[in-house]
Amino acid sequence: MRIGPYQLENNLMVAPMAGITDRPFRQLCRRLGAGLAVSEMLSSNPKVWKTDKSMNRMDHSGESGIRSVQIAGSDPELMAQAAQFNVSNGAQIIDINMGCPAKKVNKKLAGSALLQYPELVEEIVQAVVNAVDVPVTLKIRTGWDPENRNGIEIARIAERNGIASLAVHGRTRACMYKGDAEYATIKAIKAAVGIPVVANGDIDSPQKAKQVLEFTGADAIMIGRAAQGRPWIFREIDHYLRTGETLAAPELSEVRSILMEHLTNLHQFYGMPMGVRIARKHVSWYLQAHDQEGQFRRVFNALDDANAQVETLEHYFETLAAN
Repeated sequence: MRIGPYQLENNLMVAPMAGITDRPFRQLCRRLGAGLAVSEMLSSNPKVWKTDKSMNRMDHSGESGIRSVQIAGSDPELMAQAAQFNVSNGAQIIDINMGCPAKKVNKKLAGSALLQYPELVEEIVQAVVNAVDVPVTLKIRTGWDPENRNGIEIARIAERNGIASLAVHGRTRACMYKGDAEYATIKAIKAAVGIPVVANGDIDSPQKAKQVLEFTGADAIMIGRAAQGRPWIFREIDHYLRTGETLAAPELSEVRSILMEHLTNLHQFYGMPMGVRIARKHVSWYLQAHDQEGQFRRVFNALDDANAQVETLEHYFETLAAN
């Protein structure tokens, strides 16, 4: 799939997820088969750009691959300024968030709340596209509630105003993450526009990825929650789409290696104590299949020292391997 001048290595993308798709996670997913990893959502409010959270989200130092940065807001002028600011910081693609259903985002009329106001959507898209010389992409949902799936209307606005590609999550804003994603609307959107369309929502296996691609006719797929604790899912999907063969699950030794690498990078990226805190959720996701009762995760979550986390995990994997 091509986005402006950029040809992706494959048609697999990492969905931007607040508090998750930081630089360590993006780099890991890229190494394990993702063609593009979009950054965490950044506010268009310049007053928060100098906070520790925003500074971490803007950090792309030493990052491989195409740097795609997602911005969110409801003021066209501020969104344009945010796009320019991030391009000056190294962003090669600007992604506009109109898909986040979170209340704290929607109450500011940002994220998927914007889908109720097509005229404002057009103003924001025009302002951002005209403000930068890099490709601008857009992430939306199918509509703002099941009775108002206006994704086709929004997609046409995006296309006529220069959006380079469109990612669509198969739920409405009102649905949040409940129920099953539906792909009929994504299929209809793909048929209605000529720009690349990326399908997103509940894609959690190679077989599901192929099914969604074939049903919707989408140009690519975007993986979010299914990559939490399983970043090798991109490698598995890529292999299946290319060969039709199911790749073997990673050996315990490789899971250990990937997790320890991720843990160390989180400690280094965030420093203490934040690195220790953020590591807890990632470790929990990685170990769900091995620690089904949650006993080890409760022990791990009580640790407040980086060295203790490393040593405890090493011992845990040694115990698993011996059994």
